Amino acid sequence: MTKAVGIIPARWGSTRFPGKALHQIAGKPLLRHVWERCRRAKKLERLIIATDDFRIAEAAFDWGAEVAMTSVSHSSGTDRIAEVAAKMKQFAHIINVQGDEPLIDPTLIDRLVRELQRDRTLELITAAHPFSDPGEAESPHQVKVVLNKKNEALYFSRAAIPFLRDVSTEPKYFRHQGIYGYRRDLLLRFVRWKTSPLERAESLEQLRALENGVRIQVVVTGRGSPGVDTPEDAKVIAASLCEAPDRASEVGHRHVAHRATAAGRRKR
Repeated sequence: MTKAVGIIPARWGSTRFPGKALHQIAGKPLLRHVWERCRRAKKLERLIIATDDFRIAEAAFDWGAEVAMTSVSHSSGTDRIAEVAAKMKQFAHIINVQGDEPLIDPTLIDRLVRELQRDRTLELITAAHPFSDPGEAESPHQVKVVLNKKNEALYFSRAAIPFLRDVSTEPKYFRHQGIYGYRRDLLLRFVRWKTSPLERAESLEQLRALENGVRIQVVVTGRGSPGVDTPEDAKVIAASLCEAPDRASEVGHRHVAHRATAAGRRKR
């Protein structure tokens, strides 16, 4: 049993951007962009939108998506996908795609599935890429990861890591991209574990896995896809899709990251 299912958690509530999932970007809801990109992945047997909101569910049904209604009590997207995964015993691997990344690369999804299928000891995999501008690593909105020689995660942080004691050293920071591939049984164990101290300190859920001794493999790519956290991010991505469809991911990420960096500096 090595089949993989993709699950996109989606909610209506968002502190900075209520209704984000259905916000129109270049003529389509944000969530539909994500779903359409995921459908281009070749290694997913099924693709499901997991939500607790009937507005999202109705819209997704209208464009032909498979939808699973979940509990309103979930505090994270991981809890939401775990509820769906618990009922899907026929799938060994669960790919969690964030519902706010309209430029997610379908080939990255396939790569995560292949790695899970190839290595039976692998329980959790994610992705990262080098920052094109090291200055972007200063933003707490950009999550950084440090890796060992096997490209396994040593730590994730909102701070710029590693700290450069020698200022003459050329900085090399890796931006974590919020896509995860789980072995199903690990996912179901993960959501039963208590919130860990480092997770609470950084507000980064993946640290719970590290604190519980889980090996996290990291696929390093040349570049990543930007997420949509604010209406301004949505405008940037919409413009990049209209002006340069072939380079939308690169252009969008550069401008969204610039905004995040500026926001991080203002908060200081």
